Amino acid sequence: MRNIRYIIQKEFRQIFRNKTMIPLIFVLPFVQLLILVNAATMDMRNIEMIIIDHDLSALSRRLNDKFSQSPFFLLVKSGFSVEEAENEMLVNATDMILVIPEGFEQRLYREGKSGLQIQVDAINGMTAGLINGYASQIINSFNMELISETGKNTLLNLNPKNINIHYSFWYNSELKFKYYMVPGILTILLTIIGMFLASLNLVREKEQGTIEQINVTPVRKYEFIVGKLVPFWIIAMFELAFGLGLGKVLFNIPMVGNLLLLFAYASLYLAAVLGLGLLISTMSHTQQQAQFLNFFVLITFVIMSGIFTPAESMPHWAQNLNFINPLAYFMRVIRMILLKGSEFRDILKDFIAIFIMALTLLSLATWRYRKVS
Repeated sequence: MRNIRYIIQKEFRQIFRNKTMIPLIFVLPFVQLLILVNAATMDMRNIEMIIIDHDLSALSRRLNDKFSQSPFFLLVKSGFSVEEAENEMLVNATDMILVIPEGFEQRLYREGKSGLQIQVDAINGMTAGLINGYASQIINSFNMELISETGKNTLLNLNPKNINIHYSFWYNSELKFKYYMVPGILTILLTIIGMFLASLNLVREKEQGTIEQINVTPVRKYEFIVGKLVPFWIIAMFELAFGLGLGKVLFNIPMVGNLLLLFAYASLYLAAVLGLGLLISTMSHTQQQAQFLNFFVLITFVIMSGIFTPAESMPHWAQNLNFINPLAYFMRVIRMILLKGSEFRDILKDFIAIFIMALTLLSLATWRYRKVS
């Protein structure tokens, strides 16, 4: 234990002597949370739209006002030419076109129904679906107002007598995408420190030639590895606490569950990614090689982890591959604990999976390190 303590002390001194390490520890989480959480959001605001009103009636103006007063839409132009509006969409000057046909009001009052046309830029299918959903909600609201005023079904042939729908959203009642993103950004932050920095630190020993000097000392292999990895485990746990504090202060993210349970799971998760970082370092001879391997592994794991979209939307073969992705486990668990208040029994399978993964990766990395030393 004394050898391990001395190695840990040496590592901390080297870390804090490194001028680039302090900004990574203290500035990186602040920048990631402040910029990425606001940038990587699926919340739609200021959707640019053009309204083509051929009717110019009182009802069409009311519908125009409904869209103009919505916090989701930004009216950039109104006119009478559908062709000109479509040309605006071709050059990305608008996201949606609403076409109100001539005789819109007259048909509503005479026939009890009428039609509208919505054109949405669907290059991004997810945003197109959201835009269409927002527009449909506004039109449905307008429709219900007319029904209550006239007592007749209009626009969508709804029957208001039998069904009243009230929505209740669990765990994120305000539908704030930031609540969903903050845990994901924290997961990436922990992974960068646990895997990326730890592996580069070990490869640096190879490049400087100090690893051969250490190998001829009485320090055992496991003592050297533990002494090398524990400082980054401690720093990453501090980063998690620091990041959670920033998330609460900056975004007021809910923390419904037990934070001790979250830190217990994070400790196992860090053991797994530290083992992965050690494994990458044993396969690399230079820091550049380690960086390329880290980027490849990190980008692949992040994309498949479900940080932006649910992992359940991936093909089944990709979902099956996720059982070897530690980010997917922690991404799911941190959201379950913080947002849902999940307890130990709810994440027991994830505990077992990450424990097996941590044990496997650390054992494989230690064996591989012995081969190359």
